[in-house]
Amino acid sequence: MAQDQPLLAVQVALRKCFPVVEEQQALWQSTLQGCSSLLSSLSSLAEQLQAAQNLRFEDVPALRPFPELQERLRRKQLEAGDIVLDKLAERLATLLKVRDTVSSHVERVFQTYEQHSAALDVDAVLQPSVVSPSVADMLEWLQDIDRHYRRSYLKRKYLLSSIHWGDLASIQALPNAWDQISEDECQTLVSDILVSVSFFLEEPGSCAVSGDLGPCSGAALSAVSK
Repeated sequence: MAQDQPLLAVQVALRKCFPVVEEQQALWQSTLQGCSSLLSSLSSLAEQLQAAQNLRFEDVPALRPFPELQERLRRKQLEAGDIVLDKLAERLATLLKVRDTVSSHVERVFQTYEQHSAALDVDAVLQPSVVSPSVADMLEWLQDIDRHYRRSYLKRKYLLSSIHWGDLASIQALPNAWDQISEDECQTLVSDILVSVSFFLEEPGSCAVSGDLGPCSGAALSAVSK
């Protein structure tokens, strides 16, 4: 039994990590949805700003007595936009927290693996069971998950950091640009992996699970820049 202890230690670490991933994935998805709604609001504000800029207030008889109206309207629209930007910054901070939380838990798993690597039986690490993927597969999937969150966060952070009121056309296009990031990713990566390890998580004494339900591989994410 002593020779099984290193493998069991890694399995325990894996069983602690995947539930955290599931919890953080739910937070990630809800935050992305919140961002989509805010970006739609920001896009609408940009359209309103553009329309106000294109309107010659002096050519509208009813507006001539109010020469400062156009500038006042612009200030109010920009103030409303800044409120939306503040909310987006909060959502981005949540995405960063998800990324860091997942990364720290994945790191702990690999620290456990490194601590026991000299005593681990290679065949046992590579061998799946009828209900569970191999430990090697699960370690690789955790790397894929970590990479996914890191790359996705960076692309979204870059997009939001490019916002400035001098480019209203780009602001109007933000919802599509945001959705495109998701379309370029393997959107089912995390959920597929969680399905694949579900039996492993339910069987505390098992070695690891069947590898038939393979999630998107790391190669599927290679198109996403770091």
